[in-house]
Amino acid sequence: MALRAALSKVTRQGLAQATRRSFGAAAAAPAPEFPPYVLKAPSTDITTLDSGLRVASETVAGAETATVGVWIDAGSRYETASNNGAAHFLEHMAFKGTEKRTQQQLEVEIENMGGHLNAYTSREQTVYFAKVFKKDVGRAVEILSDILLKSKLDAGAIERERDVILREMAEVNKQQEELVLDHLHATAFQGCGLGRTILGPEENIRSLQRSDLSDYVGAHYTAPRMVIAAAGAVDHDELCALSGEHFGSLPAAPAAGLETAMDPAVFTGSDVRIRFDSDDTAHVALAFQGASWTSEYAFPLMLMQTMLGSYDRAAGLGRNVASKMCQEIAEHELAHSVSTFNTCYKDTGLFGIYAVAPDNKLDDLFWYVMSNLVRLVHAPSDEEIERAKVNLKATMLMGLDGHSNVAEDIGRQLLTYGRRMTPAEVFSRIDAITAADVKATAAKFINDEDHALAAVGGIHELPDYNWIRRHSYWLRY
Repeated sequence: MALRAALSKVTRQGLAQATRRSFGAAAAAPAPEFPPYVLKAPSTDITTLDSGLRVASETVAGAETATVGVWIDAGSRYETASNNGAAHFLEHMAFKGTEKRTQQQLEVEIENMGGHLNAYTSREQTVYFAKVFKKDVGRAVEILSDILLKSKLDAGAIERERDVILREMAEVNKQQEELVLDHLHATAFQGCGLGRTILGPEENIRSLQRSDLSDYVGAHYTAPRMVIAAAGAVDHDELCALSGEHFGSLPAAPAAGLETAMDPAVFTGSDVRIRFDSDDTAHVALAFQGASWTSEYAFPLMLMQTMLGSYDRAAGLGRNVASKMCQEIAEHELAHSVSTFNTCYKDTGLFGIYAVAPDNKLDDLFWYVMSNLVRLVHAPSDEEIERAKVNLKATMLMGLDGHSNVAEDIGRQLLTYGRRMTPAEVFSRIDAITAADVKATAAKFINDEDHALAAVGGIHELPDYNWIRRHSYWLRY
């Protein structure tokens, strides 16, 4: 991997040791020794059916419950301006009755099983999943196929659901973090699918028709773009048979015969500021363009996210957090909370800081934030890198606690990577990262790069775009 373009922007001091290298697991020198719980992690069985539908599962010996779900490679990113909100609308309509079950019959059947049926929509994926007892896995797969493939999409139910979604939108807009991050996507990816909201604009929610929803299903709900994922008390061969039986009618290609091309993401350096002088608190998200799921920079960015860390003044640690940035923010009482985010998509990402701070502390806050971001280009210490590696490993393993989390991990990785990484591979990729890799990654994504910013509230002291842009690099002679 050529790093010359990234490194040419950085002063030579401290970067002489940066070399051409790969961030993949193959770059790790001698095979590291891992604890037994990593090496003996349950395997993931994957089968691709004739239609292209992928079935994946992780069997947990002794488990009495299971999570089984359908992960679909379709979300708000695949919508147009005219049908934005269709994927989320479909999620609501899936539970409003099918050709075989009324809404009440569906709810009663799930309740009688002691199960839990749910769904969510993101910018790139739509997920339907069920948590059930071991003996009810077959019924869960059948119910999932019924609500996905045979939903009635009744005109009356569609009209009633509009008000439900509008109330949900009102609740979401009360959550400042959700609102600010939606504004951040809108300004960072202007005119792109990633810039649209998941719920869609109010005018679309009021105007979407049954034909819009059925057209979306016909264009995107195809076998090669779906994964049946399960974890817990499941038998893989049985799951494959159930999937073939209940999802065998899935088309292998869209109804029109043409695959819908993914709208490419184009990052635009810009900001959106919604100022309320009556507020004494500011909610600010600052982001640089990040890396895709499959990028060689993905794991270094994850490590950088851990190094920068998070801080909440209500937490017990207070100013004793490990992150240098959070220590400085805590010592000077510059923010109520600060968190680092690293959001990955298929072809791009967002890496940045979300902060909730008093309106009269923003100038000082962003001086420390930008200083610590650029510090990663020049002087990340070996100590903080090793500490971040341990924290990142722990976070990833704790994220796999529970069958639902494991099923989520399987479905997401199959859609993004086309396979599932074992914990040992993940650990190897983390261990392979060096200080030179962190510097090169920070040089590529932070040093002298455009940023996107979204801010809401009392932001009269928030530095302007050019000030932040100027502080994205150091002048060192």
